Amino acid sequence: MRSDVVKKGITRTAHRTLFHAMGYSDDDLSKPLIGVVDAFNEIIPGHIHLRDIAQAVKLGVSAAGGTPIEFPAIGICDGIAMGHSGMRYPLASRELICDSIEAVANAHAFDGLVLIPNCDKIVPGMLMAAGRLNIPAVVVSGGPMLAGRYKGKDISVSTMFEAAGKVESGQMDESELARMECLACPGCGSCSGLFTANTMNCLTEVLGMGLPGNGTIPAAYTGARRILAKKAGAAIMTLVKKDIKPRDIMTMKAFENAIAVDMAIGGSTNTVLHLPAIAHEAGLDLPLDLFDEISKKAAYICKLSPGGSYHIQDLNEAGGMNAVMKELTKLHLIHEDAITINGTVADRVAEGENERPEVLHTVENAYMNKGGIAILKGNLAPLGSVIKESAVDPDLLTYTGTAKCFNSEEDAIKAIMDGEIKEGHVVVIRYEGPKGGPGMREMLNPTAVITGMGLKVALLTDGRFSGASRGACVGHISPEAMEGGPIALVHDGDLITVDVPNRKLELHVSDEELAKRKSLWTPPEPKVKTGYLSRYARLVTSANTGAVLK
Repeated sequence: MRSDVVKKGITRTAHRTLFHAMGYSDDDLSKPLIGVVDAFNEIIPGHIHLRDIAQAVKLGVSAAGGTPIEFPAIGICDGIAMGHSGMRYPLASRELICDSIEAVANAHAFDGLVLIPNCDKIVPGMLMAAGRLNIPAVVVSGGPMLAGRYKGKDISVSTMFEAAGKVESGQMDESELARMECLACPGCGSCSGLFTANTMNCLTEVLGMGLPGNGTIPAAYTGARRILAKKAGAAIMTLVKKDIKPRDIMTMKAFENAIAVDMAIGGSTNTVLHLPAIAHEAGLDLPLDLFDEISKKAAYICKLSPGGSYHIQDLNEAGGMNAVMKELTKLHLIHEDAITINGTVADRVAEGENERPEVLHTVENAYMNKGGIAILKGNLAPLGSVIKESAVDPDLLTYTGTAKCFNSEEDAIKAIMDGEIKEGHVVVIRYEGPKGGPGMREMLNPTAVITGMGLKVALLTDGRFSGASRGACVGHISPEAMEGGPIALVHDGDLITVDVPNRKLELHVSDEELAKRKSLWTPPEPKVKTGYLSRYARLVTSANTGAVLK
């Protein structure tokens, strides 16, 4: 066993006495040592209940003949960090999560890991750690939040972000806002729409690193979640005995499966950052063009919030990821021979059954005969950009407008709230990329206010969007402004065309004029000059490569 290095032999007597100090018996030390990485904290709704999940995992590990040893991981709530300087940290925390798990797991020579995340950057951070360490690992999340209810309709946190714009435009008063505020998020779990957390928890299943139901069984279904957690604890022991490692599971076939499902369900655009970063840690290259290649073959068959009115609980009732994958086999997009933590993808497809066809459409009755995410390129984004096509109004899929440029999210929000943005504008928010932000902040506040106010405009950024964003929002523009990308050279009044059907993002300025502007351009002073974010900005790569660290 890997853990023998810390527990066997005469020279490890001091090590054993330290284990005994914590209550581990000789019998405990004769078994595989399983690290249980619990991201519990009291600042994220999706993590507030994870102690319960960890306890169930440990019971499962113990029952299957292992010794569970719990240690923590950090986490940041994207929603609470949204719209202020705190949003510089979530993406950067992904690397901290991965690094810290590596440090603890290697320092103590664990034989395997059960990773317990739930929300946005914690899920990919843990999957990255699994790929990097390449010791047997299972991921089990805390599950999605149930949707809130207001006046007979399902609502969620994205409803509340958009409500601010409705109040500003006079469509809603503050007393109604206060009533909704108390109802939108009724309990623990990752926010109920197909936002980044739920997308990544669903794709964890498809990658083969989580059990069926990992992404869709609601957190409020405590019995089902505990059973899933116990099964995860048992599964890690099987993987340890068979020496099946993450890189055996997270192969190129697995990533292609994940991208296909991502396209079918219209997942968060943040997956285009996280899947390449996870693949990178697993020793694979996942180019941006692969997303578009698979998108052209896929079908958009599940329209969840923010693109539609259904929520994750509805997809769970429809049959979850097994049912989605089964439907995609009709398009030959699923590699059924890919292995998972408990068998093959074929085993899961065989169990797939669509119980709610109004939620999960067939490919013959798809919302679109292509994927929900599109990759746009052009002279404004030579290395690519990303848009959630499934969440764009049809009349904005092709849009030409005049640029209104802002060098920070705060400046853009002020202009929107002050009524400076009119139909026919293209809001350009730059110096918010991985280096420029630093940390590539999510732009949910400006997109939600624009949607709430009913403005029909496009918004472009070298930053990124929340999975809750909707509208003509193009993010991840690469190269970013801080690296001298074309987005840094846009002037107010320039014409810009967003052409989603043809995958184009064009600035109507001549090459000669752009070259002249580039010769006069100098990078601004870094927004953050000390601490972790300063180091992060110096090491982080472009969004088109997953914003991994050099």
